[in-house]
Amino acid sequence: MSASAASPTAGAQDAGPPETLSSRRLFAFLIMVFGMFMSILDIQIVSASLSDIQAGLSASSSEVSWVQTAYLIAEVIAIPLSGFLSRAFGTRLLFAISASGFTGASFMCGFASTIEQMIVWRAIQGFLGAGMIPTVFASAYTIFPRSKMPLVTPIIGLVATLAPTIGPTVGGLITDLMSWHWLFFINVLPGVGITIGVLALVDFDKPNFALLERFDWWGLLSMAGFLGALEYVLEEGPQYDWFDDTSVFVFGIVCAVSAIFFFYRVLTAEEPIVDIRAFTDKNFAIGSIFSFCVGIGLYGLTYIYPRYLAEVRGYSAVMIGETMFVSGAAMFLTAPLVGRLMTKVDLRYMIAAGLIIFAIGSWQMTWITRDFDFYELLVPQILRGVGIMMAMIPVNNIALGTLPPSRMKNASGLFNLTRNLGGAVGLAIINSVLDTRTDLHIVRLQEKVTWGNATATELLNMLTQKFQGAGNASMMALKQLSQIVHRQAVVMSFGDAFFVLTVFYLGLTALVIFVNKPNMAGPPPDAH
Repeated sequence: MSASAASPTAGAQDAGPPETLSSRRLFAFLIMVFGMFMSILDIQIVSASLSDIQAGLSASSSEVSWVQTAYLIAEVIAIPLSGFLSRAFGTRLLFAISASGFTGASFMCGFASTIEQMIVWRAIQGFLGAGMIPTVFASAYTIFPRSKMPLVTPIIGLVATLAPTIGPTVGGLITDLMSWHWLFFINVLPGVGITIGVLALVDFDKPNFALLERFDWWGLLSMAGFLGALEYVLEEGPQYDWFDDTSVFVFGIVCAVSAIFFFYRVLTAEEPIVDIRAFTDKNFAIGSIFSFCVGIGLYGLTYIYPRYLAEVRGYSAVMIGETMFVSGAAMFLTAPLVGRLMTKVDLRYMIAAGLIIFAIGSWQMTWITRDFDFYELLVPQILRGVGIMMAMIPVNNIALGTLPPSRMKNASGLFNLTRNLGGAVGLAIINSVLDTRTDLHIVRLQEKVTWGNATATELLNMLTQKFQGAGNASMMALKQLSQIVHRQAVVMSFGDAFFVLTVFYLGLTALVIFVNKPNMAGPPPDAH
């Protein structure tokens, strides 16, 4: 009997997954999904608690921002690398290493006593935990029969979108009830359980350690330089006037040079660190573009809503979390509905509908005022949650559902990378829009707030009377009026940012016409 015939794994890869799935494999997969949830959740779990971490570690505001940036940079580098490592180590060993490393780094983050220690351990946490994300996607599309896809893909789609959305909510509640240290300690017990469960139950494939002998170290260095520098530029550029800042300019050059060398290596190396041939598949390439663009909205709105609530409404971390929970609830309730619709509706129509719904939610926010509260944000947030789910889950199927199993691991890493890079680009665009439009609106409002403006004069007189007997009433009134003008300019800039997102997502729906109708009967078999 030949080796291939004797190997159940090889047979499964050639013929596709069997039509039945053992309860052992299903339970193993659910354990992996929870690991992916933890890894994605930790991107945003610190966002509502950075001020507490800053005070606890005696850090500056610029230093504490690296608690999030270090995690993001490390994760972006590790996600595409996971495809090679998954083929070399196998799903079982790679996921166990990722889960245990993520758990250990979380434990050390909780005990960090200086900002430098925190940044180092957060980078390690992000790098090791990143391997869990694409591994789950690849496993879903290789071990489950096609008949189970309407159940499985909503689960992973929900986790990938829900985790960053509720991150600020979970983080704010944990910090409020206990302390910021528990943002990291809470990962330890589940992390240990996930590691043990994966080692005991996962048997999806076999490792190929011979690949490690051809590991492309130059490819890894160039990829780290390319993606790491790109993430730095996108994170730091908006607040430092982009390339006017020396560090951003230097990292921009590093990014460009590293990118050239990286693409040279992946196209010429015997065993490239990342196999980009998946992009030759039209549906995967367009699906990745959709993933990138959906990432802009997913991470961008997870950022812009809390910023509005904090800066304009003065909400605490817990109040922000409670308000943002609406989107998470909408996603949770929409996921099973999307799963059912996938068997009855053309996926391309679902993506277009999701993008339009998302755009409508953003359009409603273009009329934002400083009085927008929970109930004014309710419908836009519901539309945001429904739209994201209706777009993201079918995109996953279109991009990954028709690839042969041998290309799935590399493709999954690339696909998840596009979503994270989209998020980084989205944050950079939104920050730039908010900064530039706030400055523009301040200038325009100041031109109107003159002694010739009856409304402005009346308001100034009222404020002056309010501060009578409290010192220099006129100066205090002018200062108060200046603050009102600035706040109004900030609110108007938020409306502009939502308008940009509206136009972007309406335009993105046109890309749907270039997608081939996916063959949901199953991926093509591997060529021999």
